[in-house]
Amino acid sequence: MSGRKETVLDLAKFVDKGVQVKLTGGRQVVGTLKGYDQLLNLVLDEAVEHLRDADDPLKTTDQKRSLGLIVCRGTAVMLVAPTDGTDEISNPFQPDGA
Repeated sequence: MSGRKETVLDLAKFVDKGVQVKLTGGRQVVGTLKGYDQLLNLVLDEAVEHLRDADDPLKTTDQKRSLGLIVCRGTAVMLVAPTDGTDEISNPFQPDGA
């Protein structure tokens, strides 16, 4: 091995496609991936932030905030997922009566 670190995640296949990014602190952003680097800094275009509930910060609301072109710093990125091919399902571990 050359001692050079390689990124585990290959983001090249997501360039110019929709991605969902979760950041530390609970923020959640959806946009079009325009670029990235080896430190996982991401450039998103037409970014939209899903706002969280003021009473329960763990829940997102239907409210959205348009951000436009943004840079997500790599140290804050927790999750990158494609928006195409994902569906929201009900929680299979939650009892029906709750």
